[in-house]
Amino acid sequence: MLTQPTIEKLNAMKLSAMARAFAEQMQQPEMASLTFEERFGLLVDRQMTELDNRRMQNRLRTAKLRLSASIEDLDFKESRGMNRSQVMSLAQNQWVRSHQNILVTGATGAGKSYFACALAQKACRDGYTTLYQRLPRLLQDISIARHDGRYQKLMAQVTKCEVLILDDLLISPLSQDDQRELLEIVEERYDRKATVVTSQLPIKAWHDAMQDPTLADAILDRLVHNAHKVELKSVESMRKKRAMLDQKPETVTN
Repeated sequence: MLTQPTIEKLNAMKLSAMARAFAEQMQQPEMASLTFEERFGLLVDRQMTELDNRRMQNRLRTAKLRLSASIEDLDFKESRGMNRSQVMSLAQNQWVRSHQNILVTGATGAGKSYFACALAQKACRDGYTTLYQRLPRLLQDISIARHDGRYQKLMAQVTKCEVLILDDLLISPLSQDDQRELLEIVEERYDRKATVVTSQLPIKAWHDAMQDPTLADAILDRLVHNAHKVELKSVESMRKKRAMLDQKPETVTN
């Protein structure tokens, strides 16, 4: 059998993984013991695996996660206040399927952004579309987009992704316009999509930190209701720990 024409046709049909698997099979004598159906199934499996991997990489690229984080690399030391069973439960993504929120609070350097990105990365791996946004920057972009014709497109990206990270809520004061935009986002996502919010302030302080109490009521009603709450603690800044790990040890010479 002439295999090269078949391989070329598979590549022409953009079935490159199947073409490589077929070429490998032809170099493996033990494959002759398998039935046609079994060998063909292996080819299809290889192509499907590559397609799944490509889709996952596209989701991760679109998510624009601030940090390269994963659930597997989380630090579960007791001093951090992170409950392993809660995190492992969240990693199953039932909160995504149920369109629930996760509210992550803690001091600067406690690892809030890392934790949020780890949850988002797991969601990407499991097939969900995700988007990371620092809230102060997002609100600036929305304000500009209202005047340059990008508003509808930007809001569609923010409201339609299956998992949205809003990082650094209330790191700076929110104007009434900011609160209205935030309400628009959480209203569109409420009971339809899943949202992760991080903040240095404890949840009980969010209302008083917002200028307009009426808008604050509406925002918090949609964020806090049916939300999972994670409060992180850290004696030592996680940023400092990661920086120390990244430093190469000095070479000792005699």
